[in-house]
Amino acid sequence: MDALEIGGIVAVGFAAGVFSGLLGVGGGVVFVPGLVLLVGASQLEAEATSLLAVVVVATAGAWRQHGYGNLRLRDGVLVGVLSPVGVVAGVVVANAVSERALELGFAAVQLYFAWRLVRHARGVSDAAPAP
Repeated sequence: MDALEIGGIVAVGFAAGVFSGLLGVGGGVVFVPGLVLLVGASQLEAEATSLLAVVVVATAGAWRQHGYGNLRLRDGVLVGVLSPVGVVAGVVVANAVSERALELGFAAVQLYFAWRLVRHARGVSDAAPAP
């Protein structure tokens, strides 16, 4: 690992920490593209590395948010307990498809959620208008 790679990892880690504390994102949104673009990791390596790194970020963020009374502990535990089944299935699929499919799938998920968040922020409802 050279100095440029270490610098990239430090930048990705710091940015993910800031975005995690500020916006509640970090793992998939910052770690994965940061590791691919700044460190040169493959999409699959970045996703796998992100899964480990997010544990530390999430623990620190949840601890600090708990201090402000913002943590919904029961919801967080329920989501966390249910997610391992999905992650195991996702890892199997991630190792079976091409790198290109992973990159495009990742970008599609990011675009979908960005579109939904913009609609939500603008107050646009997905409900059908009343007749």
